[in-house]
Amino acid sequence: MVYPLFVCSGSGVRKEITSLPGCYHLSADKAAEEARELESLNIPGLILFGLPAHKDARGSSGYDPNGAVPQAIRAIKDAVPEIVVITDVCLCEYTDHGHCGVVDAQGRVDNDTTLELLAKMALVHAQAGADMVAPSDMMDGRVATIRRALDISGFTHTPIMSYAVKYCSAFYGPFREAAESAPAFGDRRGYQMDPANAREALLEAAADIEEGADILMVKPALPCLDIISQVRAMSNLPLAAYNVSGEYAMLLAAEQKGLINGDAAMMEMLTCIKRAGADFILTYFAKRAARFLGD
Repeated sequence: MVYPLFVCSGSGVRKEITSLPGCYHLSADKAAEEARELESLNIPGLILFGLPAHKDARGSSGYDPNGAVPQAIRAIKDAVPEIVVITDVCLCEYTDHGHCGVVDAQGRVDNDTTLELLAKMALVHAQAGADMVAPSDMMDGRVATIRRALDISGFTHTPIMSYAVKYCSAFYGPFREAAESAPAFGDRRGYQMDPANAREALLEAAADIEEGADILMVKPALPCLDIISQVRAMSNLPLAAYNVSGEYAMLLAAEQKGLINGDAAMMEMLTCIKRAGADFILTYFAKRAARFLGD
């Protein structure tokens, strides 16, 4: 399992996220404490999402070497060198309009201009000590662009976990509050995928393999068990699945109303994602599941 962390600037910050009970906005020092807890639970990895102090049209805080994510990477690797630190590579958390790329004068996301900035962000994360980068933007060609940028700068062994299949899903709502990344206008259907389209998933995965992805990801997980299975069948690359914020919040809400057994539902959910073909799961349940399995 891989545990998502939301990191911000400052120190001593540990603020619970209303939409994701049990998850927090964390400054770098508190993220390091969280990493120690993950290590104690035998959770091998985490993925970082950044909350910048400043947002602008080009998401410049996302590729600031002294931004929230690079600071958290350094603090975590100093505290727990062996834990695998993955970083989300996308502009949506850093742009003032909330879209995953640079927006042109017509209000459309400019794919090719965005690629340069994503590569810059991935390189900054690798230089800070990230073990793996995970582009989630869904721009065409971003895996190849990031791979070239990393290789040219000597990070040939830094793997890319591509959000190869990312649907435009209703299950992302709590995350957008947590990451403060809801679009200020329009939606993301122009670059994320239509949930009704399964064949496109295989085309997107094949394209990312061709461009040099080391790991593929399907997101969201529960509504896409069939897609996880199909991608597993077409590729031998490691396969991840993101058990997303809405899936987490939905289960907690039902548990709080006494409608389901939370632990049993959690383990059934994670087991089914694994059964569909995922090699590992990004999930907000990671700590709870680890404790349950340990007990």
